[in-house]
Amino acid sequence: MHYFLKNVPERTQKPRDKGFTMAMDKGLSVRQAEDFLSVTGEYVDIIKLGWATSYVTPNLEEKLNVYREAGIPFYFGGTLFEAFIARNQFDDYRKVLDKYKVPFAEVSDGSLDMDHDIKCEYISKLTDQVTVLSEVGSKDEEKIIPPYKWIELMQKELDAGAWKVIGEARESGNVGLFRSSGEVRSGLVQEILTKIPFEKIIWEAPQKAQQVYFIKLMGANVNLGNIAPNDVIPLETIRLGLRGDTFDHFLNQ
Repeated sequence: MHYFLKNVPERTQKPRDKGFTMAMDKGLSVRQAEDFLSVTGEYVDIIKLGWATSYVTPNLEEKLNVYREAGIPFYFGGTLFEAFIARNQFDDYRKVLDKYKVPFAEVSDGSLDMDHDIKCEYISKLTDQVTVLSEVGSKDEEKIIPPYKWIELMQKELDAGAWKVIGEARESGNVGLFRSSGEVRSGLVQEILTKIPFEKIIWEAPQKAQQVYFIKLMGANVNLGNIAPNDVIPLETIRLGLRGDTFDHFLNQ
């Protein structure tokens, strides 16, 4: 930091297991990726190439090299995994992970109806190849999963070998953990936390109000995901109580 301030919460240091920021690349150019990391590299822990954007992104290998050289792991969105599974191409998906030397993989079923035991089998198989993140929740805003079911699904996926589980919100933040208005399903979140350790969950929270909620609930070192590149620095100030939204929250701690 450039100067000293008292009563600023202590942030975990990279490589961190909590206080994790997952940024979403929805189609950055190579130059944009370089510019993005020149400012935010200290604060980004992992980058997701959203849904199946890697399929159509020009200069993909060149951009991935930017992330590799910066020492920041990346992965392709869970919708790409589902697209391969829907076409019975799991082995081809594994070849893609090898081809691009992808260190992480996201296993999800937000768009595809999948038996949960089969999903857990995919998680288990992929742990032999990469570090697995598994996503819980549906992209269908009409599909409401009760809290006990979220807990059950998350625990089974962790038991199957997932490193962390992701709470679904989409890049818009209006499904899964959130109502269509973007409001947090706070009862759901707090129920999940009674059974699943907070450091094992990445909460997708693309909207500022959502980020503020999780930081006030769990502190500066909560894991947050689906953060837009331009929001990484603003998020860090929210984590540190240096933006109006959390200004008073950490002053007396």
